[in-house]
Amino acid sequence: MIKNVGIIGIGGVGGYFGGKICQVQQLTKDLKVYFIARGQHLIEIQKNGLTLNTITEGTFTCIPTLVTDDIRELPVLDLCIISVKVFDLNDVVKELVKKMKPDTIIIPLLNGVDIYTRIRNVISTGIILPATVYMGAQIERPGVVTQKAGACKILLGQGSDNKCKNLEELFLLFDNAKIKYQWFDDVNPEIWEKFIFIASFGLVTACYKRTIGEVLETKELSEAVRNIMNEIYNLSQRLGIKLPKNIVEISFNKGTNFPYETKTSLQRDVEYENKPDERDLFSGTIIKLCNSNGLECHETLKIHKLINELKKLDLN
Repeated sequence: MIKNVGIIGIGGVGGYFGGKICQVQQLTKDLKVYFIARGQHLIEIQKNGLTLNTITEGTFTCIPTLVTDDIRELPVLDLCIISVKVFDLNDVVKELVKKMKPDTIIIPLLNGVDIYTRIRNVISTGIILPATVYMGAQIERPGVVTQKAGACKILLGQGSDNKCKNLEELFLLFDNAKIKYQWFDDVNPEIWEKFIFIASFGLVTACYKRTIGEVLETKELSEAVRNIMNEIYNLSQRLGIKLPKNIVEISFNKGTNFPYETKTSLQRDVEYENKPDERDLFSGTIIKLCNSNGLECHETLKIHKLINELKKLDLN
């Protein structure tokens, strides 16, 4: 039975799903929900709970069993949802090892195609369910998370090693929390489809300091996005990922759904001189996997080098 649930990272995604699970806690006495947050956000949640604003369900206050910035204060977990930036992931999973048991379920809601591998390289026990999510939510101010857009649906599936035997309990928890989800026997195509879009637009907008709209109206930058998308697609085919043949065109056209002034998260992070960013998750992963699989990725290499010149790697 799922009794102890940890939500690691109470940003937009973690705050949304963690907040909804907190509502179940009020109805199920055996369920305990633990938040890992930091800074002023942590302090405000400790004082007043998390305020969650949603488009369809209104606003409600979420009171976890405990909110802390120290994973060591958590009990052994039955379920852990990880929603942190990739540059924090390694430190998180090193601490999480001590809160695992053989059937602990980990659902990582991070962008990237190698998140499962990054976690499994550190944690040998437990059940990791590869996943991705589409949603628009953010910390509006300390203690307040606002969801503004997106399907808010978790897409998840079995990992490549240990199989989850507690899926009925997990899905019951999601149903009770009114969390939308979709199960796939192989969720990797969904993860790669999202990666093709966010990595390509993220790298080009960050490198050239242009919004999505500005990229789309510039022939050279649009071509750079398409080139990176093709490099990722070629990699996916080498790895046996089943994607539509027209996935590059589909992914490129998604950019037109965003307001002209939209900045990607990578672009925003690169703009801050002393803030780490996720270039390793995007260009770093593409370059590493292409190299190990005998593929070229000229556009990604070019963009990667330009971003490194723009902002030193030791800040990453």
